[in-house]
Amino acid sequence: MLKHFTIAIVILLGQIFMNAHGEDSEHPLKVMTYNVRYAADDPPNSWQERRPVGLAMLHETRPHVIGMQEALYRQVKDFQAGLPDYDWIGLGREGGSRGEFMAVFYQPARLEPLEFDHFWLSDTPEVINSSTWGNSNRRMVTWIKFLDRESGKPFFFINTHFDHRIEDARSRSAHLIRERMLPIVGELPAILLGDFNVIAQEDQAVYQALVAEDAFEDIWRTAAERGEAYHTFHGYRSPIPGDRRIDWILTRGPIEAQRIEIVTFQRDGQFPSDHFPVLATVSIGE
Repeated sequence: MLKHFTIAIVILLGQIFMNAHGEDSEHPLKVMTYNVRYAADDPPNSWQERRPVGLAMLHETRPHVIGMQEALYRQVKDFQAGLPDYDWIGLGREGGSRGEFMAVFYQPARLEPLEFDHFWLSDTPEVINSSTWGNSNRRMVTWIKFLDRESGKPFFFINTHFDHRIEDARSRSAHLIRERMLPIVGELPAILLGDFNVIAQEDQAVYQALVAEDAFEDIWRTAAERGEAYHTFHGYRSPIPGDRRIDWILTRGPIEAQRIEIVTFQRDGQFPSDHFPVLATVSIGE
């Protein structure tokens, strides 16, 4: 009798310890940033050839939420048709269905959008299709506040794509995201991801603007497990070893990163995009 009583006490104390420490590993959340490369009709990397490979990659990796960049509306519709258990939120950066989307695909069985919005990376962020920093391509942010149905915890998901030509535009974009999103996020966990068009290095001002002063942290550096390092922009070439990442996943607040990896999926030499997606498994804390 005493033996059984002792075992019961040990089990009970273990459960109390786990609850007190917010055991979140029971609810791992898979998040991905994926620059899909806008649709073109020229082989060998036309959208017609890449589309089934991209869908196969997503069916294999099964992220709960995906921040896409560069997707035109017809590509968004193709993903919608090929991913029937996902919903999506987005807006063309030129307004309506025009231009590239920062589309966010998510599994509604796992995640419930509580609110969302868009803004443009310019001096007039509320003006659709605005650009004031010399960049010809309009750039924007789509953000969503999600409720994780499994853990019952809310978090923010912020998807963006910085300019590829002008350093000043990238720097202003980083500061604008901090100025606008940190007051909205408050004390809640947040994930910021996308194609930042700058290498994630300490000597890069754009990178520092987002990771300094406890704004966000780069989970490539903090995750418990990390896959092989490759250049995330590869131009439809074989993976190139090295830590030249321009596609990042950053977090803020109580988010624990179990694993992060660069997804080098391909079929018969065909890659889904000229960028490799980045996939992370995280747990949302209190």
